[in-house]
Amino acid sequence: MTAVFLLIHQMVTRREEVLLPLQLSPVVRLSLYINNVTHGGVSVQELGRSVREALHIPETAQDAFALWLSSPLLELQLKARHQPYKLCRQWQDLLYRFTEASEEDISQDEPCLQYRRNVYYPKSKELQIEDEGVLRLLYEEARGNILMGRYPCDPEHWTTLGALSLAIDEGTGLDGQQITTTIRGKKLSSFLPVHVAMGSGGLLSTLRGKSSRQTGLEQNLLEEYRKISSPAGNSPEPTQLLHQYLNTCHNLPYYGCAFFGGEIDKPVQGILQRAKRKAVNVGICLEGVYVMDVKEKHVLLGLHFNELSWDHSYPEEQGDSHILWLEFDGEEDGTPVNKLLKIYSKQAELMSGFIEFCVELRSASEGGAAAEMDGEVGAHQQPGGQDGKNGRGGRRGMLRRQSSVVCSRVHSLNTISYVDNGKEIKRLKPKRAASFFTRQVSAATYSAVQVTESLEQG
Repeated sequence: MTAVFLLIHQMVTRREEVLLPLQLSPVVRLSLYINNVTHGGVSVQELGRSVREALHIPETAQDAFALWLSSPLLELQLKARHQPYKLCRQWQDLLYRFTEASEEDISQDEPCLQYRRNVYYPKSKELQIEDEGVLRLLYEEARGNILMGRYPCDPEHWTTLGALSLAIDEGTGLDGQQITTTIRGKKLSSFLPVHVAMGSGGLLSTLRGKSSRQTGLEQNLLEEYRKISSPAGNSPEPTQLLHQYLNTCHNLPYYGCAFFGGEIDKPVQGILQRAKRKAVNVGICLEGVYVMDVKEKHVLLGLHFNELSWDHSYPEEQGDSHILWLEFDGEEDGTPVNKLLKIYSKQAELMSGFIEFCVELRSASEGGAAAEMDGEVGAHQQPGGQDGKNGRGGRRGMLRRQSSVVCSRVHSLNTISYVDNGKEIKRLKPKRAASFFTRQVSAATYSAVQVTESLEQG
């Protein structure tokens, strides 16, 4: 992978230089020297223009990328008016406001200025890009998200993507022995998600099955690569392979999302068990919201905007959390109910604002080039523009439990269920079939319990 270094100088009266690392996805790394001046340095608009010129980004694709300020603790897509240097000076304040990180972690965190895919750029426009340089930038970013497990995918997806990555990087003319040598030389984690390549389980299972498991993964990659490779003289063009990789990624509904960290409640397994939480990534894009299990690498809940209502709440007392509330339709014992999922996160305000902006963008696009926004999503949209925050024009589509990592796992969520009869909100609580104090023969049923103050109670 070729590294490119870009040196940008702002000639000013004060000669004080500040070094900011600037990454272009995983593929291009740049070092940016910005002179510290009284007005705070260059703006994102100016800097973006310089980067596009240096990378020869065509005018037709200039909106495909944006500048991000990113670290392991926080990621922010910057606006044209932002000044990266000033934001870096305020970085610790932003971390205190939007993360739960410790004081020590915050003091050691350093933001990186990145040139990455613009979260507002429609996938339909991405499919029209023909410039190989632009496609490679998009490919490298998508590949990085696949390998690190940020984009959960099923075996058929990561095997296809791994083989395409092998073909893009090494060409399509390798024989079986060359493929095996290349895979082992670069390691499986260069082509497959790390959690897949490394496996899971204890030491004993690792010692027993690592060799045979890796052999199986290598064989699957080899077979998929042979489907891609062609006889001499008929090899696919690099742009074809890059398009094929990105098209495969487009099958993942959370492709191109901005990600936020948070936690949700784990379902309580027993009466005496203390409530615990699990870490989640919340991906938000032009199409909807996706809550993903950080550890298990699968989707817990995926909702298009016409399937949800949302809000966020601030802490009322010391020790309380910022909460993003997601409301969607579900079912309890055969009864249609509204379900509420609480996502605890200091970034709840950011997520809520981002959702609102995406909804507004979609509403505006539906007035004009609606179908062009994204064909596959349009099939799921209901007429009448019910994307609004409190839209209740009709019942939204039920979410179905499926085995794919891409599909929602509503059954594994600890949600609040209630019914809104138009007059009052009633929360549903199950009657216990048995308790420490009484034994009931009847099966568990649900009864309506009026919530007197807030749905946060209980």
